[in-house]
Parts: sequence; C-alpha cells; structure tokens
Amino acid sequence: MTKELTLEQREQLLNTLKDRFEKNIDRHKELKWAEVQAKVEDQAVKLWSLNEMEETGGEPDVAAFDSETNEYIFYDCSAESPKGRRSVCYDHEALESRKKHKPENNACDMAEAMGVELLTEEQYRELQKLGEFDRKTSSWVQTPEAIRKRGGAIFCDRRYDTVFTYHNGAESYYAARGFRGSLRV
Repeated sequence: MTKELTLEQREQLLNTLKDRFEKNIDRHKELKWAEVQAKVEDQAVKLWSLNEMEETGGEPDVAAFDSETNEYIFYDCSAESPKGRRSVCYDHEALESRKKHKPENNACDMAEAMGVELLTEEQYRELQKLGEFDRKTSSWVQTPEAIRKRGGAIFCDRRYDTVFTYHNGAESYYAARGFRGSLRV
C-alpha cells in the first residue's frame, strides 16, 4: 500500500484541514494556519496519516504545538468517537483471545496501520479542554502495561460534564466504543 496521496487528495485534505482550523480557532488561538500547512505539506506520510484520520471520521485538528520538538499535534476532534473506528477490541492479543463473535479489527493495530497513536489518558483529558467530546460514545486510550498484563484495558468518555476513565476486558467491543488518535507533524 502506498502511503502517498494524489495531488487532488492533498488539495482536498488541506482545504478541509484549513476550514476546520479556522472554524475552531479557540483550539489553537496562538497558531497560524500557513505555518501548520507548510509543515504538513513537507511530510507526505504524515499527510497520508491525516487523510486516514479524516477518512475514518476523526476530523483531525491541531490541538497543540510542542515548542521543544517544533511539532504540531493533531487529535481526532470529531464530536463522538470516529465512526470508522468503532466496534473494535483493544489490541491484537485481545482479538486473538476471542473464540466467538470476533470484531473485525482492534484499536492498536488500526492506529499503527494509520500511522497514529492512541491518545493517552492525559491527552484525552487535554482534548476535553478544547470542547465536549464522546458524550454518547467512548474511546479506548493507551493502557498501562500493568493493567494490560491482567487482561484489562482502559477507555474514557464524557458524561455529566465530567471526563471518566473506566476499565474493561481488552477483548470487549461495543458499537459505541472506538478510539481517537494523535499525530505529531
């Protein structure tokens, strides 16, 4: 699989990202789109990953700038967990452990294939400061190894104007649970 977009795909994606950036300026008041675009255009594989985020319903947008690494950080900013990434268990091990009614995929492998990382719990909480997300859905987040070794995984959502972190068996999957990604450019 080639991880490169056609010229038409690039232009369409950049226009979508620019429109979203400008409509949600409160998420990144101190940043300028022209600088973000220049950085993104230079990295074909990262542009491909942003397109994967977009194509699966993530609505990626700039959430932060890391001045130490000189990188823009994109998060999936769709109101609910991205539609194209729901009904997945946590990771490959969890998928293989299911004997019946296996989901089609798992969050960790999908994220890796897209070239993104699952949000950490801390990043998820930072995202929630930019708006209200996952009021009807939930999203798997990176799970500490100690929890994963015991068969569990963690996920987050927003209910009652509060961000909650929960646990579940890593092999579980639900129509309303997906995952959100982050990408450094």
